[in-house]
Formats: sequence, C-alpha cells, structure tokens
Amino acid sequence: MREGIIRPLVISVFQQEDTILVAEGYDPVKKDHFYRPIGGGIEFGESSEEALIREMKEELDTGITALAYLGTLENIFSFNGMIGHEIVRVYDASFTENFFNKASIFEGIEDNGELFKVMRLPIQAFRSGELRLVPENLLDLLEMNDISHE
Repeated sequence: MREGIIRPLVISVFQQEDTILVAEGYDPVKKDHFYRPIGGGIEFGESSEEALIREMKEELDTGITALAYLGTLENIFSFNGMIGHEIVRVYDASFTENFFNKASIFEGIEDNGELFKVMRLPIQAFRSGELRLVPENLLDLLEMNDISHE
C-alpha cells in the first residue's frame, strides 16, 4: 500500500456451490482477521482479465478459465494504521486444474516469496457476520449477481 495512490486491483471469488475462495488477512493495529478473494494489482497496459490470469500463474502456478465479470468496487479502508484506496474489478472464474476447484485449503506465494493460506469458505459465514469479507461491499455485489444466495 502506497500512501496517496489509488491502486487498481482484480480479484476472483472462484465460486463453487455455496462457497468462495479467499485468503485470510490480519490487521495488527485493529487486531482483526478478514478474508479477501485472491487476485492482485493491474499493471499499466494490462486489462483486468490479463492481470487476473497473470496473478494466478504467479501466485498458484495454474491457469484459469470461464472468467465472468461481476462488477467494480471502490474500496477506501484502513489497514495497519494507514488509509488505502482501491478500484477493484471483481470476477468469478474456474481453475484449469481441478485440484484448485475442489481443494478446501492450499497455499499461494506472494511476489516477495511469502506464503499465504487460501481457503474455500461458505458464503453464509460472511452473510451472518461470523467472518468479515473485504472489500466491505463485496457481499452486496455477490448478492446482486445472485452468487451469495443458497
């Protein structure tokens, strides 16, 4: 996160039945866990679809298919005591390797070499408030696209 910069991002929920795929995050200042669909930054000259395909290759070493655009969110938030601002393109997609479509938990790797945990969680856990999904208005977007309904 760079101060004073609006960051363009792309994420995908990779919906399977009543679940979505998310990575767990933690804000040490707020002492708060949150969950966010996986994806990453859109580079200059790259479409959001190209960025999502590239990010999945980099982070999971796999391909994706059946990209379906769900909408765009503006996300202004605080993390680790700093204000962030993102424009987030949201997709649903499927992995070309069935392992990633069926696995309930696995690891990805960030650009800096850090591993992160990816898990498939029920949408109901976010709808009930048991777990917090970010960006904050993502659940509304999923409901508008009829993804979060049972």
